[in-house]
Amino acid sequence: MSTASRIEWTEQTWNPTTGCTKVSDGCRNCYAEVMARRLHAIGVAGYENNFRLTLQPSRLSQPLHRRQPTLYFVNSMSDLFHRDVPDAFLDRVFDVIRSTPQHTYQILTKRAKRLPRYFSDRECPPNAWLGVTVENRRSGLPRVDELRRTPARVKFLSVEPLLEDLGQLNLCGIDWVIVGGESGHQARPMRANWARSVRHQCVSAGVAFFFKQWGRFGEDGVSRSKGRNGRKLDGRVYDAMPGLA
Repeated sequence: MSTASRIEWTEQTWNPTTGCTKVSDGCRNCYAEVMARRLHAIGVAGYENNFRLTLQPSRLSQPLHRRQPTLYFVNSMSDLFHRDVPDAFLDRVFDVIRSTPQHTYQILTKRAKRLPRYFSDRECPPNAWLGVTVENRRSGLPRVDELRRTPARVKFLSVEPLLEDLGQLNLCGIDWVIVGGESGHQARPMRANWARSVRHQCVSAGVAFFFKQWGRFGEDGVSRSKGRNGRKLDGRVYDAMPGLA
């Protein structure tokens, strides 16, 4: 079954693949890897291979059984555009997306170069939102240009974990930006001014801005539990989404 999500910007998660490999600084403290190891240890179906990239064809039909319009985060435990996911399997995933227009699918990747290649001869369903992770300048910012080359109706950036000041952002063609800090014992701090800079640029560009969390380090830079640090930036909750801003 797809599962209800505790991620603030979605409703359900759907993982037609599981497992991944690290490609950039944002992967260092991967929450999905930690979770996969726990699920493997207790024998949960689908995690027999631990965090090794695994196709899960038995899960493809899960959204077909849900009539209620739902916001799905695709592959919270993997990266759909990982190099080891064949185009033919991607085609099957997007066939499901097309056949369930009542749902909206949020697809986030760090393998941005594959996006324009895959969609060069394919349409992107209007209910599929495409996004890329932008954790820093070196790895993250080049992904935005690749995302812009896709035909997605909604394009978004997940600026999480935000690891440095991103400087001037080109938000042309971007509809939504999520910002968040890193959680966990090895978390790296997110500075308040880095988040404020992204917020200011989104407001100036008319782009929906969503502040997801502070993570382990709060607005004051003090290490606490994620829950205690909360979601407020300068005393306000920012939870705008495309079409709801």
